[in-house]
Amino acid sequence: MIRVLLVDDHAVVRTGFRLLLQAHPETSVVGEADSGESACQRYLELTPDVVVMDLAMPGMGGLEALRRIRAHHPQARVLALSAHDDITPARRALKEGARGFLSKRSAPEALLEAISTVAAGQRYIDAALAQKLALDEGDGGSAVERLSEREVEVFVRLAGGASVQRIADDLKLSASTVGTHLYNIKQKLGASNQSELTLIAIRHGLIEA
Repeated sequence: MIRVLLVDDHAVVRTGFRLLLQAHPETSVVGEADSGESACQRYLELTPDVVVMDLAMPGMGGLEALRRIRAHHPQARVLALSAHDDITPARRALKEGARGFLSKRSAPEALLEAISTVAAGQRYIDAALAQKLALDEGDGGSAVERLSEREVEVFVRLAGGASVQRIADDLKLSASTVGTHLYNIKQKLGASNQSELTLIAIRHGLIEA
């Protein structure tokens, strides 16, 4: 069971997230907070497995709350949320130690996947944003730009160490389809093996070293 703390200044957003997560047998909402200040206090009280944190809140704000929680609890796993899919808040949140970043425009299934991924100690960035982050790095951007959104999803998972079968299960694809994507990814990025894919992903900040 993944214990989740929801942090958002809009009650209707928290309610929607709570209903979604409570319908999922592997997640449990153990608390809510409506501000950065409250988030810091609630984290101390509850020590949740994952904090789902909106970045844009009045007062301290989500970014500062993320910074303070991580300063005192380096093991904290925070999934940052934003109403925008711009790379600037994503880059800042990841720099401050967020384990994942998700746009509020994403499908409900993406939130569940993101929470599970972050709870497992892995980094989660939705594919479209991962592509933008990689392109913004400059070097090698043209190569990553040639990947389709689905190829970026497969690429990030492969670079993070997931097996072809695991990726197929996660993305609801056949193993042969994932294999085809892998072949195309290697061709486009000029990589010949898993290690080279991992190095490219680390260089672009898509996974951690």
